[in-house]
This record gives sequence, structure tokens and C-alpha cells, in this order.
Amino acid sequence: MSSPDIWILYFFDFVTVFLWLPARQFLSSLMDLTIVIVSFQVHDCLERCLESLLRARRSCSIEVIVVDNASTDNSVSIVREKFPYVHLIANQKNVGFAKANNQGLQIARGRYWMLLNPDTEFPANSPDALELMLSFMDAHPLAGACGPSLFYRDGSRQHSAFRFPSLAQLYVDLFPVHWRLRESALNGRYAPSMYERGLPFLIDHPLGAALFVRAETARQVGLLDEDYFIYAEEVDWCLRMKHAGWEIWCVPDAKIVHHEARSTRQFREQMFVELWKARFTLFRKHYSPLWNAAARRLVRAGMQRAERAAKLAAARGEINPSELEKRLNAYHAVIVLSNNG
Repeated sequence: MSSPDIWILYFFDFVTVFLWLPARQFLSSLMDLTIVIVSFQVHDCLERCLESLLRARRSCSIEVIVVDNASTDNSVSIVREKFPYVHLIANQKNVGFAKANNQGLQIARGRYWMLLNPDTEFPANSPDALELMLSFMDAHPLAGACGPSLFYRDGSRQHSAFRFPSLAQLYVDLFPVHWRLRESALNGRYAPSMYERGLPFLIDHPLGAALFVRAETARQVGLLDEDYFIYAEEVDWCLRMKHAGWEIWCVPDAKIVHHEARSTRQFREQMFVELWKARFTLFRKHYSPLWNAAARRLVRAGMQRAERAAKLAAARGEINPSELEKRLNAYHAVIVLSNNG
């Protein structure tokens, strides 16, 4: 073989090893969206969610990561057998919602990341929610995150976006007030007309059941805070995004069905305590000592009122002694948490 031929071979070897192979690897790693679904003991919901993802009309490239938190209901085998395209992480113990999401996000390849609850579905006859949110984020470079409109299975609307916690919200949550106040901005709600108008609007945070995040934003502010086992982690994340200067939006034309709180209903009292544990963590991290002192006092008064109401309900025969004991234990546990600051 002549010298020129040898140099030509060297040239092609160089192009293959140093240019083409890295370029091909880079291009294959590009993905529009990574969806992370954390599942625990809800195989029926998870299966419907993944089936709806397959049906959803979409032009964007998507990878799906399911992180199972040690379910014993065949969730893992169902994903392996019916959805081989899914990247499955099967934990040996329940590590919590925030940590499990982070396991998925740490290997995410998408330009955008989405936290999606397993008790959600993409309606077959609606515009592509994923494409709508992706297009919105592409067109709004200051948007760090967005969320869709959420609906119950019967088509009625859920509150999909909220204002950050306030003392007024705490009061409305803990004490009897007129229903109009519960549905008002005083309780962190956005008016139904804002969703019905169909135009994207600025919010404090979406519900964590469907949270669409720019990967660049998440890398800047960090992943979910693993001090939260379950609840409030998305509020903490959005607070950090806002503090870093990013906008957060609701895209109401993107519609997703949410079969609310299936995983957590299995242990209501335990989840009630976990909710307040998460809220106290959020308050401690993001609010002033004076605000925290006022919040703890409000919560104690609210739990004491709930104790009295439970005892009256038991005296009227509306709840049995076992249920009364569970409720009183849960209320007392929250009072203890409030005293610990």
C-alpha cells in the first residue's frame, strides 16, 4: 500500500474515533423530555399512566424513568413485562418521594424534566399536553418550570397551581371559614377564570403531580431537597427557582387527569403527620423565625380544636373508638412537631 493510501486510512480512522463516534454518542444522548414517575403500591394507576403515555400524540422525543419504592403489588414485574421501553429503578426500600425522584433525575438526558405522579393520565382526545408545555418553555427562556391544568376523572377541574404558603392559608386550612374563602387567593388559589381563559399565567408553584422543569434551571438550583420524605418538596424546589430569578407558569391548555392521592390514602394518619412534618421543614428553611413562631402557634391551636371535634364526633357515634384513637394520636404528633420548631 502506498504512503498516500496509508495517510488516507489514518485520516478516516481519526475522523471515526475522534469526531464521528463522539458526535454520534452526543446526538444519541439528546432528548427533549425525561419523565420521572415514582411509584409505591399503585400498580393499577401506574399501568394506566404508562398506557396513556403510549397513546398520547407527541412529536417530541421522550424517555420515561419509573422509580419504584419497594412496592409489593407486582408494580415492578408489570413495568418489566408490559413496558420494556421504560427505564426501571427498583428500590429495595421506600426511600421517599424526593430521593426517589432524584434517582431518576440524576440519569435524565432530557432538555426538560417532568415529575409525574403515577395516578395521572393523558386524555386521549385532548391536545398533547407534553408538546404544549415543551413548546411554551422553548418560547419563554426565563421560564424555569410550568404545570398543566389538572382534572378529575369526571372532567371537573382541580386546583392545579398555588401561591406559596402564608399565615392566612394556614388559618383557612385549620379553622372553619366560609367556602368562598377556601376558594380564594387568601387560601393560595388562582381564580377559575384564569384557567378557563386558556392563556398561560404566572404562578408561585404547580401541584407536584405534574411538574415540568427546565433541566438548566434544576442544575442551577439543585435537585429536590431530600430532607422531605413526601410532600412540600415541589414547593421548596419552586421557591429556590424563584429566588434564583426564574419564572414559573401554568399552561392551562395542557390538560392531564389526576386521580388524586391514591398512594397516600393507604395510611391516612401517617400521611397526615408526614404532611405537617414536611410543612414545618419548609417553613423552617424559607421563612423568618417570627413567621415560624406564629405558624407553630396557629398549628397547635388548630390541632387542639381538631382533638375536641374528634371527641365530640365519637360521643355522637360518628366515629368508632379505634378511629378516634388514630386521629388523636395524629393530632398529638403534630402538636409535638410544632413544639419542636
